[in-house]
Amino acid sequence: MVMILKRLSDLTDAEFDRILDRGAEVRTVFDYVRKIVQDVKENGDIAVMNYTLEFDKADIVELRVTESEVLSAYENASQDVLDTLYDVSDNITSYHLKQVRSDFWLHEVAPGIMFGQKTTPLDRIGAYVPGGVAVYPSTALMTIIPAKVAGVREVIVCIPPMPDGSIPVATLLAADIAGANAIYKIGGAQAIAAMAYGTQSVTRVDKIVGPGNVYVTAAKQIVQGEVEIDFPAGPSEIAIVAEKGTAEFIAADMVAQLEHGPLSSSFLITTSQDLADRIKAELEIQIKTAARKNVMDLSRSAILVCDTVDACIEFVNDLAPEHLELMVNDPMYVLSRIKNAGTICVGQYSPAAAGDYATGINSTLPTGGAAKSASGLNVDHFVKKTSLQVLTKEGLQSLKDLIIQMASIEGLPAHATSVTRRFE
Repeated sequence: MVMILKRLSDLTDAEFDRILDRGAEVRTVFDYVRKIVQDVKENGDIAVMNYTLEFDKADIVELRVTESEVLSAYENASQDVLDTLYDVSDNITSYHLKQVRSDFWLHEVAPGIMFGQKTTPLDRIGAYVPGGVAVYPSTALMTIIPAKVAGVREVIVCIPPMPDGSIPVATLLAADIAGANAIYKIGGAQAIAAMAYGTQSVTRVDKIVGPGNVYVTAAKQIVQGEVEIDFPAGPSEIAIVAEKGTAEFIAADMVAQLEHGPLSSSFLITTSQDLADRIKAELEIQIKTAARKNVMDLSRSAILVCDTVDACIEFVNDLAPEHLELMVNDPMYVLSRIKNAGTICVGQYSPAAAGDYATGINSTLPTGGAAKSASGLNVDHFVKKTSLQVLTKEGLQSLKDLIIQMASIEGLPAHATSVTRRFE
């Protein structure tokens, strides 16, 4: 495991490009994933079951989780697990309720001219909840609850099964508590294809949300156009801008992201060489004792020393990290300059893990630089907005000449005629 530790100004072009290009792994699997997607599109459940056996080692006959399986999960769960899931669910619901805006407004801007907007929830969405190297009940809550808060009628969820054909109990419970209408034992690219095109068991959805590995991320990008997606949400990443801070805390936050898997990355951007050296040493200590050290790889991570905090900010805006932590002398100044980040945690007592699990903010976030153009998952991802116009004859009369002039400029005379006929 080799981590870059350099002054930012000393990075080679190749090193700089490698740091910024965190989507390279996704591109390498596109051709392979495209074949899976096409197979599911053409062969439906049979293809899904074959891939589930191949990749998850699970021989699934009934793809949809039954009511008895859900009831069994409640019976087998400890009260502590249930209480935790309900408490986190309440916090996520509370946060996302604050994002809900008026679903209808109309405003008169001139005599006889009104414009407005109507907000309508999507009808059916699909949420992907990853599995594999860990279980993610938090993702089930984070993807389903904002959809339900937005008013989505039907939410279906795909979760990779374990080899015995079951869904991890905590994840199954989280999906049910959050309000899933249907839960399927499907993972990977085949799950994305099933939701995008529909199969004999899975109903086609209007939009797919949720994070996943490079195969899931590639599949989402391949089906985009057939179905809407939220954004690329691949391997986890964090950047920490530190002018000060406790080395043990900062290293712990970096290790927390690395334990998601070998494609995850952690970045420290600091103005202090001394702090950089201390955090690197602390990282090595913490990784040696980490429970999931076998899945950690530092080759995609870096510690970079900058001359000024402004240089740190500039680099972060180029990086556009999924998670950003700020441990700086003037957080409001730095916040005002940050343009690109999935979520921002301010102060050394605001670890990313707090947002992942407890505060209620959404932890389904754009990765690989997608934060330059995408927002983290929120209520607005689950609605569409339709513009409205209401004109009286008087209102149209006041706009008639402007419409005729624009129609003439564009060479579309029938547009003008559709207005002038109303005044003949």
